[in-house]
Amino acid sequence: MDQSTLEAYDRKAAFFAADWGAQPTPTDLQEIIRRFFRRGLTADIGCGSGRDTAWLCQNGFPAIGYDPSEGLLAEARRLHPSIQFRRNALPELEDVANSAFANVLCETVIMHLAPAVIPAAVRRLLCVLEPEGTLYLSWRVNETGSSRDEHGRLYAYFDEELVKGALNAATILLDERLQSASSGKVIRRIVARKSAAQVDSS
Repeated sequence: MDQSTLEAYDRKAAFFAADWGAQPTPTDLQEIIRRFFRRGLTADIGCGSGRDTAWLCQNGFPAIGYDPSEGLLAEARRLHPSIQFRRNALPELEDVANSAFANVLCETVIMHLAPAVIPAAVRRLLCVLEPEGTLYLSWRVNETGSSRDEHGRLYAYFDEELVKGALNAATILLDERLQSASSGKVIRRIVARKSAAQVDSS
């Protein structure tokens, strides 16, 4: 993750946890998970304070949350003490085994990465999926170029083909652009199914 973004999340972890907790329930996201995910171990990559990880666990998708921010992980463990949260970061996801998960959720994370590493990050998300596993990937759309918000968080501008090219071995099940019911921001989201024949390399 971009270093200034990570520092912002560490510095203001309690603020962000409260802000996300106060947002409307992301019912659109939850409906998509119910539609496309299969029962099985799920990774929440960029889990933040654990809101979506907790929902997954409560709704039949046992989950592990991963985040690079120690501050956000502390909030997640405080709010959801029965759930596993581990420190890890894209694009490497070090020590996360290939083919380990039935599902991967990566909700509004990759726009915090430098565009040059986004393809590698997307390919790595596929690697940790089982054959025929499902990836939910979304990002905040920034149409006017890369920028930072008042907290210093990076919102990178990048061509969507960086993502689609990295998913060329997968089957796209859903591809849409919309206003998030939770944050109110414009997001792009893709649901993709990993090929049964895909060979992992990371």
